Amino acid sequence: MSYLEFDRAQLINVKYSLGKEYLRTNKAGTFASSTIMNCHTRKYHGLLITPLEYLDGGNHVLVSAIDETIIQRDAQFHMAVRKYPGKIHGGHKYFQDFVTDPVPALTFHVGGVTLRKEMILAQDKVQVMIKYTLEEATSPTLLRLHPFLAFRNIHTLSKANMDVSNRFELVANGIKTRMYDAYPYLYMQLSKKAEYISAPDWFYNVEYAKEKDRGYDCLEDLFVPGFFEFEIKKGESVYLSLSLSEEATEKLKTDFAAEIKKRTPRTNFENCLINSANQFFVRKPTGTELIAGYPWFSKRLRNTLAALPGLTLQSNNKTDFKKTLDTITADLKAYYTEGQPLKFQDACFADSKLWYAFTLQHYLHFSSEEEVYKKYLPVLKLILNKFKTNSCPNIHMAENGLIHADSTGHPLTWMDTISNNMPVTKRPGYVVEVNALWYNAIAFAVNLSEKFGDTKFVSTWKPIEEQVKNSFIEVFTDENHKGLADFVYQNHKDFTIRPNQIIAASLEFSPLNIYQCNDLLEEVKQNLLTDKGLRTLPPNHLNYHGNCAGSASDKEQAYHQGTAWPWLSGHFAAAYLKIHGKGGLSFVRTMYAKFEEEMKLHGIGTISEMFDADPPHKGRGAISYAWSVAEILRIKFLADNLEKQ
Repeated sequence: MSYLEFDRAQLINVKYSLGKEYLRTNKAGTFASSTIMNCHTRKYHGLLITPLEYLDGGNHVLVSAIDETIIQRDAQFHMAVRKYPGKIHGGHKYFQDFVTDPVPALTFHVGGVTLRKEMILAQDKVQVMIKYTLEEATSPTLLRLHPFLAFRNIHTLSKANMDVSNRFELVANGIKTRMYDAYPYLYMQLSKKAEYISAPDWFYNVEYAKEKDRGYDCLEDLFVPGFFEFEIKKGESVYLSLSLSEEATEKLKTDFAAEIKKRTPRTNFENCLINSANQFFVRKPTGTELIAGYPWFSKRLRNTLAALPGLTLQSNNKTDFKKTLDTITADLKAYYTEGQPLKFQDACFADSKLWYAFTLQHYLHFSSEEEVYKKYLPVLKLILNKFKTNSCPNIHMAENGLIHADSTGHPLTWMDTISNNMPVTKRPGYVVEVNALWYNAIAFAVNLSEKFGDTKFVSTWKPIEEQVKNSFIEVFTDENHKGLADFVYQNHKDFTIRPNQIIAASLEFSPLNIYQCNDLLEEVKQNLLTDKGLRTLPPNHLNYHGNCAGSASDKEQAYHQGTAWPWLSGHFAAAYLKIHGKGGLSFVRTMYAKFEEEMKLHGIGTISEMFDADPPHKGRGAISYAWSVAEILRIKFLADNLEKQ
């Protein structure tokens, strides 16, 4: 019995199985994603999705799916499942089981035939391989494969047109083709000789239910250039390669087996999280990057810096930590010293660069203070000086030492949802987590500089550190409230109970004393803590949304107005252990364990971007989110480390 397995009764229950999605990625940035019944519900689903930066810098769906037809005694049985308006067409009635370990595998059974389909991505190149094994057969069997092609950006939809190319060229055991001249060739090759029949055709109005629910265009036309057909014998395995380069077909069997050996088995909760954590790293010639989430996010500065420790520490993955940190460090250095633009959509947000100190503090688990001081602290000092000299648009250090951020119509914190061209969650002025991060960054830089005798830096920044600490208490606290103000603007202190204050208690250097930390921790615990993260508003607030569902506009309003976020659980756990020590281990380990049920919900084997604020806390947003996975793993890391002490 696999740790993550779905039986026939679950698979043929369409409502159940269409809500379970799987994801596989590789280090080239290529990924595959769909539901467990391989019926796409999003325009972001596909079998071969890869970045094509020379086109538009985005990800592109090249192959939507491969449709299988089993032929026995002239009877055809179609295995694939596809949604069209008003109906689901296909062979889910033939499904036997779906497992995810060591690779996603779907078993079909019809009559006397049992066919197993396994899929794996090559680790370092744009290639997906599918293994078909005929486990049972009572008579001669043919297998017919129809490739459904899209060749479009993941944020768009393909529509039938006259520009599509019908041309193809024969290659070893297959063909190469492309729908449009601007695209690279797609090589479709088999491990045995097969007949290829060119029969170009469009399949119209494929419907994506998730897009329809969001109020977006949900109908796509997919192009089928032809089909492959071959005989398959009982006990035989045949391999199909979809790649951007021609493959040696005689090696497909060994290549498939070699890729499986590289995988960490998804045999328990922690291994699932570690596998998921590894899926966010992409290795490029310019360095290692971190994808914020799948299937539609790209890289983000804040998410990279804040998620990097959690994604690597528990698995002792120093290699990806260091390579990603070095890539970010080089980018930041070029930005500050050469004026090179930072290629992150959140580069100019108030908090994004301040997470760099948080990342360095955790890198010390892998490194020495001397390495951090010599190699990385100079960049942190550049960040601090940039804020100090008021050279960031709409973001500056005020006379009281705190960071003030104000931009009409454009949010400058992680609560950045925009609806009708206006921020949903307006938080101008002095923002609590921004200034907690600011204090932590200054205090960390001063502390390390003192150890290495940098008296010039210390003499300049030590007074600022003390000023920021005093100003933080003055600005964000009030004798009538246990917690902190979420933001302060034009002498108005907004004491709406939000989770952002937890960061002031969780960071290594906090401007608060232990009693203040405990007070805000209890307020957050009482009003915001759920089994799946911290709510962004308490249930009794006028603007509270219990469910992040409905149209795109409905979701925008709920995004930070109640919705629970798993990544905040990591900071809650860090603050809780800081205050309660080993006495808090049981509570924190229970927090961690409550996420295990998510392994078979929403994104299989991973953690969603966010959850409904109300029970049963359904997963929402991206099916796999780096920040979420990272902070759940960091809870485990913090608890394990404390227990060893």
